Amino acid sequence: MEHSTHKPGLGGIYALLSQASSRPRYAFLVLQLIAELADERGHAGPFVKCEGRPVLLREWLCEQLLPMSERPGRRASLRRRVEGELAGSLSGNAELDAQRIEQAVDEQVRAIGRANVSRAVSELVKAGIVSRFYQGYATNHAHQGGGRNVVYVVKPEVLQLLPKARSETIGVASSIAAPSVAPILVRVPQRKRGGAGQGDLFAA
Repeated sequence: MEHSTHKPGLGGIYALLSQASSRPRYAFLVLQLIAELADERGHAGPFVKCEGRPVLLREWLCEQLLPMSERPGRRASLRRRVEGELAGSLSGNAELDAQRIEQAVDEQVRAIGRANVSRAVSELVKAGIVSRFYQGYATNHAHQGGGRNVVYVVKPEVLQLLPKARSETIGVASSIAAPSVAPILVRVPQRKRGGAGQGDLFAA
C-alpha cells in the first residue's frame, strides 16, 4: 500500500482512507461492495451478473449506494432545483410535467451517484488499497478506447480482511468478464516527437 500504517486489520484500512478520502465511510462501503464481488485474484468487473443480466460494475455500485444519495431532504432540494431549471419548458399538463420532473430528478441522482462512486474509487487507488485497469476492445468511438470497461482489483492483503462480507454476497450478484466481442483495430496518430509510441494500430 502507498500509505503506511501500524494499525492492523480493518482499523488499518480505515486509517488509510481517513488520510486519502474526503468521505472515508463512503469509500469503505464502496471497497466492501467491490470486495464482495471480487474473485480469488481480487478482480471485480467489468460486469456484474444481476438477476440474469450483465450490468456494468460502476452502475451496480451506484444502484447499491443510491439510498445514500436519495435521502428525503436531499431529493426534495434537488427536485426544487430541477423544477426551476425546467420551468420555462413545462407543458402545463400537471401529470406529464410531474413525470418529466421525476425522470429528470432520477437522472441527476444517478449521475451524482456515479460521480461519487468514481471519486471513491480514485481515493481507494490513491490509498493503495485498490488498483484498476480496463478490459475490452477499442472501438470507433468519439473517445479513443470507447467500449473498454473498468476492472477493479482489491489488494490481496485487503481482500483477506473481508471474508465474511464476501461470502454473504454469493448467489446474489457475481462479477463477470466482458462479453466476447471481436477486436476492432483503431488507427491512432503517431507521436510527432521522438520517443517510443504505440504505433499505428492497437487492439486492447
